Amino acid sequence: MTLAVRIIPCLDVTQGRVVKGVNFTNLIDAGDPVEMAALYGAEGADELTFLDISASSSGRDTTLDVVRRTAEQVFIPLTVGGGIRTVQDVDRLLRAGADKVSINTAAITRPELIAEIADRFGSQVLVLSIDARRARTVSGFEVTTHGGRESANLDALEWVQRACALGIGEILLNSMDADGTRAGYDTGMIAAVRAVSKVPLIASGGAGGLEDFAAALDAGADALLAASVFHFGIHRISDVKSFLGAQSYPVRNSTSL
Repeated sequence: MTLAVRIIPCLDVTQGRVVKGVNFTNLIDAGDPVEMAALYGAEGADELTFLDISASSSGRDTTLDVVRRTAEQVFIPLTVGGGIRTVQDVDRLLRAGADKVSINTAAITRPELIAEIADRFGSQVLVLSIDARRARTVSGFEVTTHGGRESANLDALEWVQRACALGIGEILLNSMDADGTRAGYDTGMIAAVRAVSKVPLIASGGAGGLEDFAAALDAGADALLAASVFHFGIHRISDVKSFLGAQSYPVRNSTSL
């Protein structure tokens, strides 16, 4: 049975507000996360991703209160990331209403955290977020940390393979080069990661035209994450699903408000 393509709005949150920029810079306010979560849930989003984008760089925890209030408004899977450094952090987020957690910087700093979380809660709750960009590495892609501001000095494909062996359940692959540009997903990067991993792959960064969503699926993505095109009304979730459905991609029915 072919699984339906998941359309996932992403709420990048800092100081309690949803923001969006280009290549993680020039951030502008996009709205209240709780209100936006409720809207996307009603519009037919398959999942929702909540990323506290300044938690790791500022050394603080994800705001549990915002997570709790967001979880109360949505009845679809909620993934939360940002500032997660321990198994205890994961426990708190799951108790606050998250269904899955996304880790990035902490996993690079201490890869054993992946196995610890997977052993305690199961791989199905663990998403590895990879902020990658093109670079002069073995594969041509490198991993970055702290919102794309620092190089992790890791080849992206080598990191994917190691993380899969440690027990991740899913990969959220964000192209730092394409992020916020609306110039299309980095299909070359998606295909390269797909070739070395079997876990579900979420494509992120660069969604613009409706055809971009189809191109990412053709490159090997299982799910499609987008932010600015939804936040600023360029596309509705129902638009994306209608387009993909017409192209014979399997999608769940969407409610158009």
